[in-house]
Amino acid sequence: MLIRALLLATTAVLAVPIPAGAQTPGPAEPATVGDTPPQGVLIFTPDFFASSGPNTALDMIGRLPGFGLDSGDNDTRGFAGAAGNVLIDGDRPATKSEDLDAILRRISADSVERIELIRGGAPGIDMQGRAVIANVVLKRTVQIERVIEVNSYLYPDGYLGPLLKGSWSRREGDDQLEASFSAGADRTGQTATGYRRRFDAAGALTQDADLDLWDRYRSVEGTVAWQARVSGGKLRINALGNWFDMASSIDTHILSGFGSDELSTGDYSSANGEVGANWSRPLGERAEIELIGLQTYETEDSLSGSRTASGGADFGSDSTSGESIARAVLRFRPNDRWAWEGGGEAAYNFLDSTTTYAENGVPVPLPSASVRVEELRGEAFGQATWRPRASLTVEAALRVEVSEIRQSGDSDRSRTFVYPKPRVQLTWTPIPDHQIRLRLEREVGQLDFEDFVASADVDLNQVEGGNPELEPEKSWVVEGVYERRFWGEGVLTLTASHRKWEDIVDVIPLVGGFEAVGNVGTGTSDFQQVQLALPLDRFGLANARFHARYSWNQSSVIDPLTGEARRFSSQLANGCGVSFDQDLRGGRWSYGGHHGCNLDDSFQYRIREVRRLETDPDLTFFVQWKPRPELTLRFDAGNASDLERRRTRFVYSGPRNSSPLAFREDRGTRQGPFVFLQARRTF
Repeated sequence: MLIRALLLATTAVLAVPIPAGAQTPGPAEPATVGDTPPQGVLIFTPDFFASSGPNTALDMIGRLPGFGLDSGDNDTRGFAGAAGNVLIDGDRPATKSEDLDAILRRISADSVERIELIRGGAPGIDMQGRAVIANVVLKRTVQIERVIEVNSYLYPDGYLGPLLKGSWSRREGDDQLEASFSAGADRTGQTATGYRRRFDAAGALTQDADLDLWDRYRSVEGTVAWQARVSGGKLRINALGNWFDMASSIDTHILSGFGSDELSTGDYSSANGEVGANWSRPLGERAEIELIGLQTYETEDSLSGSRTASGGADFGSDSTSGESIARAVLRFRPNDRWAWEGGGEAAYNFLDSTTTYAENGVPVPLPSASVRVEELRGEAFGQATWRPRASLTVEAALRVEVSEIRQSGDSDRSRTFVYPKPRVQLTWTPIPDHQIRLRLEREVGQLDFEDFVASADVDLNQVEGGNPELEPEKSWVVEGVYERRFWGEGVLTLTASHRKWEDIVDVIPLVGGFEAVGNVGTGTSDFQQVQLALPLDRFGLANARFHARYSWNQSSVIDPLTGEARRFSSQLANGCGVSFDQDLRGGRWSYGGHHGCNLDDSFQYRIREVRRLETDPDLTFFVQWKPRPELTLRFDAGNASDLERRRTRFVYSGPRNSSPLAFREDRGTRQGPFVFLQARRTF
């Protein structure tokens, strides 16, 4: 039914012309940059968001029609590849450790002058290699904000997960000072109850067990940022400190069949700090220089163990890691048709890790148990943006990455990689409200330093060795996007892409009976997606919106054991989601819900087993009330459907391509519904 509804809506929107006079009041307007109004830039003023009464810039970003927030990938080494899709006053925050949504949450809606939705690029805007980006433009007048949030999760067993947040900021044009603090204690979806059943190769039940999963975490975080005019430019310095601690356990009680009760425990803690700086200044009327520096440092400690009547196993890991980044960008716009950008980035990364493993108190040697990994990375890049007319933008870019990775400890070696990464992107708006975006790009992944080091899942009695021979994944991607805007807030987006992969990262066998993450060769993948944002004013529901998404994934890679083609590990063939929300009485009341209607499960391919992962569709509801402009109360009903997470393991007596099935294990867990309560007060 969902697929049929989406296809019918797609056909209707594509076939019916929408006259400009039929749009709802208060839509976004085309922006004017220089002498030419680029049709790909839309301006959203505070009036557009007034009906929802937003508290923060994050609330406003969430209301942008046809736009989804992407906070970026904080685990990506280097600065460019970790970028999100939102800028603040045309700049990207000089931080990697703090999520973009947390930064936007600290900016009040009253401080926002406008939000620019840029599709296809605009002069003077760093698109971060993306086709669509949002730019939050702040007011130049004095803005002083003080915010306190008191939140808590409430669970059926009476447990409370409190979270306290506070922030203070003062902004006056380019002069800004901000500080925030948060502290909380809670549990995750890994606190649950469930079952585990094992069957022999013939399907007969050999073990039935109850599961009791438990976890708790604590976290404390503080941030501070300062911005001012320095040496003719704008300088911003930010710092962050974070501490996190988590304990977990899985208690397995045998009800019938072979085996004995088992207790698996885990303890993990980390502390990290970051300091970043961003300085930019104009060089005349047409050029600008930007300098960025960033330093991070993190320590992690973990200990996990498993105990049964016959013995136990213990795995420990201690590591320190850090990153130093320097980046320089020069932008030049000779006229309103051309824009040039070039620069370079240098980064130094390291991971120093030691792991131990013992069975029944006897140490077991692991491949690459003690390793120091260092990477010196450099990247030079250049980009040209050509706008031959207001409706067409062509962007051509080339990045060349050079990196040297050195390993010492149990494995001593050094490797050098050189990868050119070209990109060509075209954005065409043939008529108003219709846009086509095409992209051809060479993408290169990054090696995960953790894959160089041994790891373990002690509750599954599995150990992975480190692999010093890893190569990064590489792919050529061709992507096309069609966007249709209608009825003011309505957006239909059709996306299709094809990728040709090299050096796909998966699991491979190692000498000695271990397995590790490694490269399994070439492959292909295809992706299609339909997204619909539908305003419901015309259906009698004022200030109400319906969103729907459906996606398809196809992929093929040769299995390293069987030699047969299969889907990529952990990839869902289909995915979907629908949501509804409505604002009442000028945003004083809001309510809505989300249904994650996933229709498929994924498979993970190991050396001695295959895992199938399934999750029931999730269902959530919320109600928000603003009794006064400065006070917001919110109620969320999470996991209202009490979804079950299932995992089926097909475990073989040896390598799965040549050994018989030893047993099948079915496991299911339920977290149970929960409630989230929030009180937010501005001063």
